[in-house]
Amino acid sequence: MSAYLDGPGPIALAHRGGGLEVPENSRAAVEHTVSLGLGYLETDVHATSDGVVVLSHDPTVDRVTDGTGAVREMTWDRLSRLRDRSGERLLRLDELLADFPGLRVNIDAKDDAVVEPLAETVRRTAAWDRVCLASFSDARLARLRAALGPRVATSLGRRDIVRLAAASRLPGPAQRRALRGLPGPADGAVCTQVPVSHRGVPVVTPRFVGAAHRHGLAVHVWTIDEPAQMHALLDLGVDGLVSDRPRVLRDVLTARGPWH
Repeated sequence: MSAYLDGPGPIALAHRGGGLEVPENSRAAVEHTVSLGLGYLETDVHATSDGVVVLSHDPTVDRVTDGTGAVREMTWDRLSRLRDRSGERLLRLDELLADFPGLRVNIDAKDDAVVEPLAETVRRTAAWDRVCLASFSDARLARLRAALGPRVATSLGRRDIVRLAAASRLPGPAQRRALRGLPGPADGAVCTQVPVSHRGVPVVTPRFVGAAHRHGLAVHVWTIDEPAQMHALLDLGVDGLVSDRPRVLRDVLTARGPWH
């Protein structure tokens, strides 16, 4: 089983390195995360046409660099000539893992094309206990689990989150039956990462948190930027918060006691 979540207290995940405090998914954002004393970074990845995994939320570089075009249609050589809003080139995942060895990274695989290069990068860098692989796509996560096995931490995909939410409303025995086959720690799944609500329907409720915990899953909630909401969710018993304002989140957690 992965040691990705080992340690005391709730975790603070800097969303894209703190997109409201520093240019997102940049080397500067990673350095910002580390400078705050945070041990976890949330990021997103796409792969270039020659299989290099880079930090990028969007499929194109238009929004965050001085260039245009789709990441998957560019070679790394071409992409490396562009500059992001911090003035640096886009950061490769293998560089992130090599240059910041104390950091644990939640990695959202943004499309199908990145699955194999991402799995290969994890193998090559031996980042087994340092990464948690995430995606909205259950199929994408199934491919990653098949490629890397339970040694690497993963989150739940959208379909499995819906299953967990539905099961959380059932009484004990019925809930256990409803959760049979849902990925759990034995499969490498260590957490569920969810918004507070979806289309006006609450997701993070006491019953949801309880069901997740009984199944061996931590609950991480995104994207939480206001102190009052941070406190309310931590009072509810969630295990981690994802924030575009990691400095604020750090201060909230520090005021409450032990965390990592």
